Amino acid sequence: MAKEDHIEMLGTVIDTLPNTMFRVELENGHIVTAHISGRMRKNYIRILTGDKVKVELTPYDLTKGRIIFRDKS
Repeated sequence: MAKEDHIEMLGTVIDTLPNTMFRVELENGHIVTAHISGRMRKNYIRILTGDKVKVELTPYDLTKGRIIFRDKS
């Protein structure tokens, strides 16, 4: 799948789930389940409840996503 097929949205982590999964509330109010991208996992980037993140969604399943960026604030 080409990278252009993904939808990027901003959101806030509202819950931490097992196996590095997170529940994220997007800016439009939808709640998705997201996991950490491999690059973030490799660089030991920690994500806590309340962090602002950028989530990548596929058009095929809008309830699951991948966290690709954690905001610095």
